[in-house]
Amino acid sequence: MPHSYCSCLMHCVFSTKNRQKIISADLQHSLWPYLGGIAREHKMKALAIGGVVDHVHLLLSLPSTLTVAKGIQLIKGGSSKWIHDTFSSYRQFEWQEGYGAFSVSISHEQETIRYINNQAAHHRKRSFKEEFVAFLKKHRIEYDERYVWG
Repeated sequence: MPHSYCSCLMHCVFSTKNRQKIISADLQHSLWPYLGGIAREHKMKALAIGGVVDHVHLLLSLPSTLTVAKGIQLIKGGSSKWIHDTFSSYRQFEWQEGYGAFSVSISHEQETIRYINNQAAHHRKRSFKEEFVAFLKKHRIEYDERYVWG
């Protein structure tokens, strides 16, 4: 076969350092499209981007040539630099070191998009910690709680 074909949908989640509640509605309005631009620049497709004051969710379609780790590194690094360069009041902004990346079946793409687009309402009922631990359990990822939040 002369070409590579890949369907790699990843629901990626990461928070601000120490889960600081720093991503205001105004920043979200600029940041979500900027994250999509970084993805596009690196041949990823951002199918949905959303979040709240302390974390972000992205549904990414990754090309076969890009690892999840590299994709997240490009998005987090590029957006952090942009925030520092663009908004003087956010000079101390940082993303957390780690992230969660969860595979999504094409049959669950629309459900995941709705979930990401509905973050504000979702987090009126469930904390980020509860949400993230539920993702880990759903995807059968072993974890030690001392290191998830440290």
